[in-house]
Amino acid sequence: QVQLVESGGGLVQAGGSLRLSCVASGSIFSISTMGWYCQPPGKQRELVASISTGGSTKYADSVKGRFTISRDNAKNTVYLQMNDLKPEDTAVYYCNSDIVKALSDSWGQGTQVTVSS
Repeated sequence: QVQLVESGGGLVQAGGSLRLSCVASGSIFSISTMGWYCQPPGKQRELVASISTGGSTKYADSVKGRFTISRDNAKNTVYLQMNDLKPEDTAVYYCNSDIVKALSDSWGQGTQVTVSS
């Protein structure tokens, strides 16, 4: 069973930066498209950014130009560099694998990001 452990969240002022990390156990990381998702208070979880096995990236319009997703296959880790943070970025952030979502839809505990104005 794949385990996903997110870290790096915290409280930051608007305009600040954070770098989230997600370590995935198991052997599927290198063959997975990995994604970062956010779940704002009272709202549904939504995709923020994704990165394919080949390094192709996609971003939600709301974060384009501010967030950067990257991966290190040797470390089974995916990152989300978050710059110029806004109060509306406040959410719990999760990572996941396209394969894990398809097979079991299981999720890690997430990491809380809070941006103060």
